Amino acid sequence: MTFFKELARSKAGMAGFIILVLFVAVAVLAPWLGLEDPTRGSLRARMVPPDWWGPHPLGTDEVGRDILSRIVYGSRITLMVAGAAVVAGGIVGTFLGILAGYAGGITDRILMRLVDIQLAIPLMMLALLVVAALGPSTVNVVAVLALTSWIRYARIIRGQVLSLREREFVQSARAIGASGWRIMLRHILPNVMTPALVVATLELARIIVMDAALSFLGLGVQPPNPSWGRMLADGRTYISTAWWAVTFPGLAIMLTVLGVNLFGDWLRDYFDPKTRSAR
Repeated sequence: MTFFKELARSKAGMAGFIILVLFVAVAVLAPWLGLEDPTRGSLRARMVPPDWWGPHPLGTDEVGRDILSRIVYGSRITLMVAGAAVVAGGIVGTFLGILAGYAGGITDRILMRLVDIQLAIPLMMLALLVVAALGPSTVNVVAVLALTSWIRYARIIRGQVLSLREREFVQSARAIGASGWRIMLRHILPNVMTPALVVATLELARIIVMDAALSFLGLGVQPPNPSWGRMLADGRTYISTAWWAVTFPGLAIMLTVLGVNLFGDWLRDYFDPKTRSAR
């Protein structure tokens, strides 16, 4: 309850939380909202402008598909891809960060050099190369997005572990003969879950934008499945005659990323001991 009381005191954090919950709820409840099939078009209804009280509140696209339905169902795919990438990247990055920080020595140097090498490569270029080589598919998109995110977890978690490994409870575990793996899993891992959660929240916003960019370039989730980036790509040709075709998908991306960033910033401040002691 303290968590939600603190959240209610932050207008920005609460706004971000509400936006995030709203998009997640819409994505989960999409099949029960009575919307049109997002893949079915009608040439008779192509480029219909928004009619707030009509059958197409946000209008239709170039082949007569309902934009509201495509945005709602697109949110399912976007959040699923982004969530899977965040979890996969988080697991790999957290594990490697703990291993590098606790083991030290040659293991730490090798892993951190891998991080430095990947940081030297523009992430979007890396994503484009991998997706172009493996082919566009949902699984490949999740894999490449996870590949671009593990390094942030690894660097932050390693820094946490470097201080944790000298703490009394770790020294005591060593003294009674606990193995390195047991210490990492039972004593260190629970203490780095909070920073990993904060990183995951902030990474979610970046991955949503990257997923939209890959879809915009035709390398993301493939048609007929709706995706926000693909909607922007399809509608950009008609931006002067059908502004709604790109405006509403763009707003969906902007609001989702804004909500995640606002909530992630508050979450970071909430778990920061210095910030909490100042309140």
